[in-house]
Amino acid sequence: MSPFSLAQIIEALLFASPKALSVAELRAALRAAVSAELSEDPASVEWAASREPEILLALGELAERYRAGGHAMALTETSAGWQLATRPELAPWVRALHPDSNRPPRLSAPALETLSLVAYRQPVTRAGIEAVRGVDVGGVLQTLLDRGLVRIAGRDLTVPGRPLLYATTEFFLEHFGLKTLDELPNNAELRTAPLASAAAADAGSSKLEARSSKQSESKN
Repeated sequence: MSPFSLAQIIEALLFASPKALSVAELRAALRAAVSAELSEDPASVEWAASREPEILLALGELAERYRAGGHAMALTETSAGWQLATRPELAPWVRALHPDSNRPPRLSAPALETLSLVAYRQPVTRAGIEAVRGVDVGGVLQTLLDRGLVRIAGRDLTVPGRPLLYATTEFFLEHFGLKTLDELPNNAELRTAPLASAAAADAGSSKLEARSSKQSESKN
């Protein structure tokens, strides 16, 4: 009989994984362990048959344990799944452990402004972004594409020339610690603000910058 609970097994899987794990990936790991080594253990066989509600219940139990226990780690949910991360307040000590780590450079102010327009108005054309920012954004858009934060989402068939449409990626959600676009700060307000308003872009970029800083600290 396994001495471990389902929550403890999931905790071990999340700790050992280099990336966030979805419920489907957790279920697959539970089944694989039984197939490989634990076919004679009744408890493990039972865990392997766990469905999504049981997995989510165990994740909730684990998250509450971290919250209530004053741990340095926290269980967080991202667009890609669940992961263990250090609490943001501990970032200075963790960064000191790896002073020479290759962290991606922070986005510039123009890049954040452009990204905020894409995030809040997607899908949007380059011309639509430039109408707000008043400058050429070709180079900035390429940087965002290279960083995996923005993708080409098709073409605008209603405009002559059928210009490219830009939208955010799954990595964008993960980078800013969001599960869905609905969690964007001031989502309803900024998605309905006049597109020709530079103030909307400034407000959106400020919100994203604050979100990015907080998320970076939690990953360190």
